[in-house]
Amino acid sequence: MNPTLDRLKLIFLGGFLLISVTLLVAHLGWIWPGKTCEAGGNWWDWRTRTCARPILISDITGRVIADPKARAEAKSALARARSVKP
Repeated sequence: MNPTLDRLKLIFLGGFLLISVTLLVAHLGWIWPGKTCEAGGNWWDWRTRTCARPILISDITGRVIADPKARAEAKSALARARSVKP
């Protein structure tokens, strides 16, 4: 065979393998863990690869939600988020 064709064959094969390995690493490191995290009702940060559970702002600031309907809705949303742990 022509040496140019052999060289091109190896270049394309190397490119295909490089792209395949890159996609596999991306899926193993970011995409599949992100889907698992979000399926559990949590938040996924792809930059730091962190799966975080949402919390109420009032828990952080210490302020009370004044509206009884809004307070009940926030507590039920928090209970749903806590019950769907991965």
